Amino acid sequence: MLPRILIVDDEAPARARLTTLLLDIATDCPHELIGEASQVQQALDKIAELTPDIVLLDVQMPGMTGIEMAAHLAQNNAAGPAIIFVTAYDEYALKAFEVHALDYLLKPVRAVRLADAIRRVQALKQNTGSQGKMIADVESTLHAARRNFSVQERGRLLLVPVADVLYLKAEAKYVTLRTREREYLLEGSLSSLELEFAAQFIRVHRNALVARAAITGVERGQLAVDADSDSENDKAQDAWQVILRGIDDRLPISRRQWSAVKALVR
Repeated sequence: MLPRILIVDDEAPARARLTTLLLDIATDCPHELIGEASQVQQALDKIAELTPDIVLLDVQMPGMTGIEMAAHLAQNNAAGPAIIFVTAYDEYALKAFEVHALDYLLKPVRAVRLADAIRRVQALKQNTGSQGKMIADVESTLHAARRNFSVQERGRLLLVPVADVLYLKAEAKYVTLRTREREYLLEGSLSSLELEFAAQFIRVHRNALVARAAITGVERGQLAVDADSDSENDKAQDAWQVILRGIDDRLPISRRQWSAVKALVR
């Protein structure tokens, strides 16, 4: 069965160049080109719809790196496509890819190198099944800070920019992710998110993290139950709540977190 290939690059000339090269190597390296994408969300939708075997993925994409996009794919789909990274420079990244056995193409791409990469990654995908771990290792090596949350919704993988998130609230087995426009359900623990995004979010309560940049102030409000209270008598009382930019939601501030939040809004 021929490997099915998707091209992902934000620059039209680069996509055209790869398309031409794939035509040139079709005899020596049989494959099927099933489409192309110029944006990250468009690429994720096409990957879900077309299920390619290989994605030729540009490293420098607007809004996020190709490395981060690949990491989101690996995190949410262990049986996802093999990734061949494409880059115009960044020698440090190239060394990381090479160490972790992920292939890359250096622009301008050569036909022979493209054919070799397709064969190599196909063999890697068939023999190891560990691409997800390798991508995660590369991301760690490059110290690439995650700039998007990945959310599974109605068969799609959606990317929500970290900068758009106002708060994260633990709800049973999920975390509610709130932007100005709507809510999303995110898998994972609030504690792990707190560690990863300590610079952007502050804990205001046992079950809530709030974006530091979204806090406009605090106010008194009636809190029916405070799970962080130190005594039964304190569980029904007036309590401080966080005021958030752009929405009417109010989140309670626990007694344990009050000093940290107070210092932030001074």
